[in-house]
Amino acid sequence: MPTVLEAIAIGSPPFSRSQQDLATFMARVEGVPARLRPRITEIFSRAGIEQRSSCLADFGLEAESFAFFPRNWQLSPPPSTAARNRVYRACATPLAATVAQQALAEAGCAAAEISHLLVVSCTGFFAPGLDVELIQRLGLPLTTERTLIGFMGCNAAFHGLRVARAICQANRGARGKVLLVCVELCTLHMQIPTSLEAVVVNALFGDGAAAVVLSSGQPRQGQLAYLDGACTLVERSLEAMSWEIGDTGFLMQLAANVPQLIQQALPGFLEPWFHRHGLGQQDLAFWAVHPGGRRILDQVQRGLGLPPEALQASYDVLRQHGNMSSPTILFILKRWMEAVPVEPGPRPRWGLALGFGPGLSIEAALFAHGNPSDSWL
Repeated sequence: MPTVLEAIAIGSPPFSRSQQDLATFMARVEGVPARLRPRITEIFSRAGIEQRSSCLADFGLEAESFAFFPRNWQLSPPPSTAARNRVYRACATPLAATVAQQALAEAGCAAAEISHLLVVSCTGFFAPGLDVELIQRLGLPLTTERTLIGFMGCNAAFHGLRVARAICQANRGARGKVLLVCVELCTLHMQIPTSLEAVVVNALFGDGAAAVVLSSGQPRQGQLAYLDGACTLVERSLEAMSWEIGDTGFLMQLAANVPQLIQQALPGFLEPWFHRHGLGQQDLAFWAVHPGGRRILDQVQRGLGLPPEALQASYDVLRQHGNMSSPTILFILKRWMEAVPVEPGPRPRWGLALGFGPGLSIEAALFAHGNPSDSWL
């Protein structure tokens, strides 16, 4: 009996800015080294992003109206990690609650039916945490079992799905359902760039949230079956991507060769896994690839020999939202749920999701839309 994604809800904070507006903001910041300033517009324009959302209004304001940053274009003194974390708590909680309520409503699931709550985030911390806040705001049972998946980066939703599947499979026949919530406020940690790598990071990340209701059973029309997950670490890539706590927010390191490392590792990782399921790339109707950046999507497409339209949903989410870290893959999966035929066919339509994070780690998840039998699992 597969684990069913009954509904996915997505949401963004209220301040949407064009990529051009964000490039203009960054170019006005004093203290950016002269050698980098001419590169800002070029890097932002080549990122494959048209707009991003933020929990901060400042990116569209003049310095005298800043509410988060100091009211000067030096952005000095920069907000401390504690100050950023306070904004995280104030903004992440209502955003997470909103998408969770929407997911419950779309699934036709009452709060009392939730037995387990999984919360995924890597852009802030507090305790009692988002899990406790959500139980109270959503009216979930006080006995709801809670799990926090923290600081695992862009592919952390895959860990959440894996845990949700284990819970659903361990509780077959039980009435309880699992609520998975991912929320990230990446723009809280924008830093004055002092390297080309930092300019690239500032050009990519946006804020967003997503929630999923999962259960054990057979999928109905418009639902997905999550069948299996797999993961690997890319050898000799420990320093390629990192996420550390600094004095003025969380600091990302992103090596220029990350797309190449992913491209080189994917075939040897995926082929044995496909073989175990009796599948090949030609059997997949949908690809949901985490858009860590446009170059990552380009390299995955070329490396796996995929047709141009295979990753269109990933390119679209990148263009409209940027890289939102953990919720991003759920934005893409929601598009698949909405795009599949209303009436499932006699055979399931397979789909593969891929995510990349610190490690360098690669996560994969196999989905089906249709009515998979035990012989296909």
